[in-house]
Amino acid sequence: MIRVLLADDQPLIRSGFRALLDLEDDIEVVAEAADGRQAVALAEERLPDVALIDIQMPVMDGIEATRRIASDPALTGVHVVMLTNYGMDEYVFEALRAGAAGFLVKDIVPEDLLHAVRVAARGDALLAPSITRKLIHRYVAQPLPAAGAALAELTGREREAVALAAQGLSNDQIADRMVISPMTAKTHINRAMTKLHARDRAQLVVLAYESGLVTPRNG
Repeated sequence: MIRVLLADDQPLIRSGFRALLDLEDDIEVVAEAADGRQAVALAEERLPDVALIDIQMPVMDGIEATRRIASDPALTGVHVVMLTNYGMDEYVFEALRAGAAGFLVKDIVPEDLLHAVRVAARGDALLAPSITRKLIHRYVAQPLPAAGAALAELTGREREAVALAAQGLSNDQIADRMVISPMTAKTHINRAMTKLHARDRAQLVVLAYESGLVTPRNG
């Protein structure tokens, strides 16, 4: 059973999402929060698998709430997905830096919401390649030396796998491109995450762009 926390200051949004999620046999909404501080407290109390958190909320915004959840060793199993509106790109990349596994727009169709919750629960990133490239182009114009130095810890094959992951490829697609098995591709990604201290695949993507391993021009 996938345990979900909903955090949004609009009761109508929460009730709509809850009604949809509760219809699924494998998903259960275990808590609702009206602000970021409450979201953090409920994440600590209920330990959800997925936290759907609105970016703009009173008391504490969703980005700070995400940062606190992502930095808490006791909450490593909580995968945060940010809820946003169109035209808020400047917040989205900041949310990824804070530790979010991805983001969804609030007018998402029901089927895509359910798919996103299941993807996030598996620990995969919710990053549409076209949107990610746009965000990276705007907010990571210059590679960061520290991020580049961290990549020195990776083997050549791990770097190749990370670069492909940063382009939005799944493990199966990475395996096809590298002519290896999906399990080997997953192993490369997991080892890279461990070496780079990336919380999840989304942070791995951020590091790939910040280090210059992938750029907006070739990504």
